[in-house]
Amino acid sequence: MLKVENLNVYYGAIHALHDISFHVDEGEIVTLIGANGAGKTSTLHTVSGLIRQKSGFISFMDKDLATVKPHKLIELGLAQVPEGRRVFAGMTVLENLEMGAYTRKNKNEIKRDMDMVFDHFPRLRERIKQPAGTLSGGEQQMLAMGRALMSKPKLLMLDEPSMGLSPILVNEIFAIIKEVNKQGTTILLVEQNANMALSIANRAYVLETGKVVMEGDARELLSNDAVRKAYLGS
Repeated sequence: MLKVENLNVYYGAIHALHDISFHVDEGEIVTLIGANGAGKTSTLHTVSGLIRQKSGFISFMDKDLATVKPHKLIELGLAQVPEGRRVFAGMTVLENLEMGAYTRKNKNEIKRDMDMVFDHFPRLRERIKQPAGTLSGGEQQMLAMGRALMSKPKLLMLDEPSMGLSPILVNEIFAIIKEVNKQGTTILLVEQNANMALSIANRAYVLETGKVVMEGDARELLSNDAVRKAYLGS
C-alpha cells in the first residue's frame, strides 16, 4: 500500500533522514518508534508532502507521490492526524468534522460516517456545538482523529496521538485505533510511547538519529532486550 525507499531529507545542511526504507501493507498497523528527534515526524511529513525529500521514492497505492500535490493526497485516501492535534479552534466540533469531509459529495455516506465517528467518540456528540478550542486535550485528540476519519482514508497516519494525555485517555485512544483498524483502515503510527505502540502494532521500525536501526514483528521487538532497555525503561 505504502512504500518508502531510500528516503533522504535535509533541513538546510542538516541530514535529517538517512536512506529510510519501510512499507505498510493493507490492513496492518505499522509503527515507527524512537526517541524525540529520531526523525519520526519528519518521515510522516515527507510522506504527506509537507517536506520534500532530497532523494528516495515514496508510493501510495502504486502512485508516485512526488507527482501529487500535498492537498490532493486526501483524495487518494491518505490522511494524517498531526502532532499537537491542530483542530480549528474557533469552529465547532461539527464544523471540524465537516471540514474532514470537504472532498466528498455523497451526503448519505457523510452522514453515515459522521455517526461512525460519534460511535467511536461519544463525547464528541455531546459537544457537537462546542468550539473545538474549548475542548480538553483528550477531546481535541479525538476530534482530530474523527476529522481525519471523515475523509474516509485508506491509510490513516497518526503522529504522537498519546502526547500530553493521561494514562486512562491513552488507553482509550489506543483501543479506538485498534477498532478503526479492525473496521478496515490501515494505520501508520508514529509514537514515543513505544510500549503502547508495540502492543497494538503488527510490525515496527525503530528510528535513531534519522536511520532505521531495527525492524520486525512488533511483539518480538516488545520482548527484545535492546529495545526494552532503550525505549521501555526495563
